[in-house]
Amino acid sequence: MTASDEGFIDVRGLEKSFTVRRRGGLWRRTAEQVRAVDGVSFALRRGEMAGFIGPNGAGKSTTVKMLTGILTPTGGRLRVAGLDPQRERTRLVRRIGVVFGQRTTLWWDLPLRDSYGLVRRMYRIPKARYEANLERCVELLELGALLDVPVRQLSLGQRMRGDIAAALLHEPDVLYLDEPTIGLDVVSKAKVRDFLVDLNAERGTTVLLTTHDLSDIEHLCKRVVVIDHGRLMYDGALAGLHEIGQSRRTLVVDLERELPPIEKVDGARTVRTEGPRQWLTFPASASAAPLVAQIAARYPLVDLSVREPDIEDVIARMYGT
Repeated sequence: MTASDEGFIDVRGLEKSFTVRRRGGLWRRTAEQVRAVDGVSFALRRGEMAGFIGPNGAGKSTTVKMLTGILTPTGGRLRVAGLDPQRERTRLVRRIGVVFGQRTTLWWDLPLRDSYGLVRRMYRIPKARYEANLERCVELLELGALLDVPVRQLSLGQRMRGDIAAALLHEPDVLYLDEPTIGLDVVSKAKVRDFLVDLNAERGTTVLLTTHDLSDIEHLCKRVVVIDHGRLMYDGALAGLHEIGQSRRTLVVDLERELPPIEKVDGARTVRTEGPRQWLTFPASASAAPLVAQIAARYPLVDLSVREPDIEDVIARMYGT
């Protein structure tokens, strides 16, 4: 593995400050410097898939915008595929793909097929390569029945899949995903996740995933980078993050009838009961399967679900420890 592969995305001491003007009286405004990103450093290998997480306002989107060349850093150094995103933005744009969950890159009144045709012309993708990539994306993301539907008539899940396909038609080396499963139903989430796993395995695409949904991270990423108030808080395995933050998952159990709180389940404790429904918490790094087996063997179980810890709670616990 070469040095360029080791630091395919290389961020060193990255900073970004904005000038914010605040009212200081009836006629006067004062200028204040707000540091959105404060000395962040990390590196991703070629082909790595990492989660980039933190609460709202942490500096995630600002960092991604600097990585794509949209924003210019105030300080620090960064390279993506050996290129400076600001000075070599035109060259870089051919090597990256970007999907923002809240914004579409598709043309609102055009069918998906026509939007993809425009993407082909923008990136000057050879016809044979374009058709092969489009066929692959359509197959894996199940877009065949949607190609002739105007974008404005697509559901959120359909549009998201359409946006991901558009970002991949030119075969980017790096894919930035900002909340790619936001608002999606369970089926759509599963399709998007499976596609990303296949993409990473087959093409070796480097993926930086920004999300509030820890289940996305658990399904897709072995590594997680946590940022808060513009500062790097953690860089490592997800299990290590849970361990540092002492976070807990919640097992929601529905019984046939109302019973006393469930007891003597290894590693879990009942924190709430409401009729036949009970809530048990257990360490986020532990598996729910042994707990379910113990409960099912001793109680009249009807249904259950597992709720992941909220990332804001995880980070709050990290501060506490």
